[in-house]
Amino acid sequence: MTMNTDHEVLQSTGFTIREGREEDFPSLLALIKELAEYERSPDAVTNTVEQMEQEKNHFRCFVAESPEYGIVGMALYFFAYFTWVGKSIYLEDIIVSREFRNRKIGAALMRRVMQEARDENCKRVRWQVLNWNEPAISFYRKCGAEINSDWLNCTFDEKGIALFNEMMS
Repeated sequence: MTMNTDHEVLQSTGFTIREGREEDFPSLLALIKELAEYERSPDAVTNTVEQMEQEKNHFRCFVAESPEYGIVGMALYFFAYFTWVGKSIYLEDIIVSREFRNRKIGAALMRRVMQEARDENCKRVRWQVLNWNEPAISFYRKCGAEINSDWLNCTFDEKGIALFNEMMS
């Protein structure tokens, strides 16, 4: 599917999908904070526009916007390398602002990420979903995604990284 098809799908609602730009970072951060509220972790966001500017080479995104409402959704991703399959995309988040959900914006963002995966010859697209987020799980299953409960997430935050390095030195 081409980018033009995404535009056509959303034309009835006035939204288009395009590549994100640096000037979009304040809107992206607002969406990230909205997602954190939804995921019951409003205080977990430590990212800033300034940090995003400094780290802009480490991620890419697509945004959903309209002339009337501005940016109302995004898909943020980065390229990863998985040992079993090779070059892949890790889809960090698809976010659509609450009042704009159920307008096929999330589906258009997902299609655009999948088009990017195909265009970049990626072997896998991977992401996470919270086990209680039934609307997202239902959407991903409807799209044909394999949802695997065998693997557990392992994470070190900044404090954990420092503690680990301290323990190992």
